[in-house]
Amino acid sequence: MNIIKGAPTHPAAGFPSDAARSQRRTVVRYFVLAFLFTITAINYGDRATLGIARSSISHDLGLNPVSMGYVFSAFGWAYVLNQVPGGWLLDRYGSIRVYGASLFAWSLCTLAIAGVGQVPHSLVFPTLFILWAGLGLVEAPAFPANSRITSSWFPTAERGLATSIFNSAQYVAVAFFAPLMGWVTQRLGWEYIFAMMGLLGVLLALLWLATMRAPAKHSAVNAAELAYIREGGALVDIDDRSRRTKRRLNGRQIRFMLTDRTLLGVYGGQYCINVILYFFLTWFPSYLHQARGLSLTETGFAASVPALCGLLGAIIGGAVSDRLLRSGRSESFARKTPFVVGMALASTLCLCNFVQSPLFIIAIMSLAFFGKGVAAIGWAVISDIAPKEVPGLAAGIFNGIGNIAGIVTPIAIGYIVSLTASYDGALLFVAAHCLAAILLYLVVAGKIRRLTLPA
Repeated sequence: MNIIKGAPTHPAAGFPSDAARSQRRTVVRYFVLAFLFTITAINYGDRATLGIARSSISHDLGLNPVSMGYVFSAFGWAYVLNQVPGGWLLDRYGSIRVYGASLFAWSLCTLAIAGVGQVPHSLVFPTLFILWAGLGLVEAPAFPANSRITSSWFPTAERGLATSIFNSAQYVAVAFFAPLMGWVTQRLGWEYIFAMMGLLGVLLALLWLATMRAPAKHSAVNAAELAYIREGGALVDIDDRSRRTKRRLNGRQIRFMLTDRTLLGVYGGQYCINVILYFFLTWFPSYLHQARGLSLTETGFAASVPALCGLLGAIIGGAVSDRLLRSGRSESFARKTPFVVGMALASTLCLCNFVQSPLFIIAIMSLAFFGKGVAAIGWAVISDIAPKEVPGLAAGIFNGIGNIAGIVTPIAIGYIVSLTASYDGALLFVAAHCLAAILLYLVVAGKIRRLTLPA
């Protein structure tokens, strides 16, 4: 029977057959998604630590805005450089082992930063730079692994919401951890937030490695759920080494991965949306504290409101995209519509330059980050279009190019703030990238469909 062999009944649309749909099945994929969500929240919580603690670290360790801009960018340099190797590791050794090792390693880096205050003053900058770069290096496989695991557990028609949910963890991390970190920093000191996040990550890594398995090998998954996700277009056997065909990409295939029009549009869109993300993770707390006069504790709570709006936007964007797909609209329309609408809303953050009230500032930022959440459909897109032979590599390139924003944004804003003594130019810098993202998806990116590597 096709349901046993996994032959897709509706492979183009990604919908399971009536036979698979009618069976009583388990829902382990949602528990896996909850696990990914939790790890991603820790991931972004770790990234947010330095932004929350920036003012205290600058004061205690004597680092000026330009120095902190370079420290912030250290994560981005290492993160980008390790994207392609990280994607190759995922394709070579499988998502579960590589993800668990990555989580364990980045948690150790976070723990080590708690001790930076003990090194000689002349070594503070290089030590902090190296440790923050180390964090980026070992976090590199995380999001390609999220994409890969989601592709293996979720049928196409559920993938937009699934990727939006794990991606929305970035907002939950800021909404939950930012107030807590602000309070801990003010009461106990910045060192404690790095120690807290590092220990939490170590425990989660051990739990992941002990319990997580691939769909076909997971003891809690029954045959009905496995058939359902397989028929719906999930790459169930992506980590099955016995079914994997070892191949070396030739020059034409590598050029395809770097020059295909659809891929370039999606890569560029991810870079632009990450400009917003890295502004939020690095300079936004300082903007509230220094430019708008909020205390550290107030900054933490104020930053959590736009983050919660981003969470709401991400869930809505993914749900709308999947609903459009199920209603018969093309994948291009279903995936591009929330991105374009969301980035248009995100561009409104530059309106903060024209108001003074902290309440209005938070309201505008909340609308902008709601839009950013709606637009966060890129991981569903790359899961939909990546050639099935190299999903890890495709996700690695996508995430690598996207996170060049982690290099450019902190440094550019650091110089803008230092040279102008104002954040007005920084907000215009971010808004311009929102408009560029819309053009990339509408003009550059072609039809959203599963791409095929040239022979």
